[in-house]
Amino acid sequence: MRRTVIPLGPLALLAACGPGGDEAAQSAGLIATDPVIARALHDPLMTDPDLASRNEAAAAIGFADSAALPVLGGSSAAADAAREAMRIELLESGTLPDLPPASDAPGPAVLGPMSGAEELLAAVGAPGTCAEGLKEDFALAATLPPAAAIPPRAMVVQAGGSDVAGCGLRIIRYLTPAAPEEVLQYHHVRAGRAGLAPTRHAAPGDSIAGTGKGAERLAVSLRKAAGGLTGVTLVYRSN
Repeated sequence: MRRTVIPLGPLALLAACGPGGDEAAQSAGLIATDPVIARALHDPLMTDPDLASRNEAAAAIGFADSAALPVLGGSSAAADAAREAMRIELLESGTLPDLPPASDAPGPAVLGPMSGAEELLAAVGAPGTCAEGLKEDFALAATLPPAAAIPPRAMVVQAGGSDVAGCGLRIIRYLTPAAPEEVLQYHHVRAGRAGLAPTRHAAPGDSIAGTGKGAERLAVSLRKAAGGLTGVTLVYRSN
């Protein structure tokens, strides 16, 4: 669920020019410390294709990327560090199996920053009515089940979901300097160890799809992000 934010910067400046300007300026300073207002005033410019959803034209019906966070730096050193961190974490729970070849069957649709709720829910077979209960909350990224765990050195740019009966969902978008195959292997191993039956797909895009008991489903879709980073959209359905 989105929040409507009205930028108060220009109004505060006008107030500072009139009677009680000092008091108004002080209030403006307090307002600027609010993260919601700060986001409205300092959102990054749309020079990155991954930020193209900033206009939020379909905010009422979609679940487009709306995070305003620092850009994660991508480099060969960062990619190597991310790769080693993922491998160490996985090796703590057993041997590390190789990433299997991609299935000939098509996988989930490519899920990017402009993907709306309908596409995200369809990726895990959730009813369209579940869109009504979706909410954005970064805290949800800190309480992910093992099947939907995100790798170390990843930066979450959006987190949301729902805990309504029949609509247990987690939607996570993150960036990582790790190479796509390393990310695919991480999620494939994690899903398998959590009891899901994961498959790797190369079409229509690099992805991992996992099926568990009952309605449990996992969809992990990869894309190329700006700065040599790997952009990942993860959708997990628990019930």
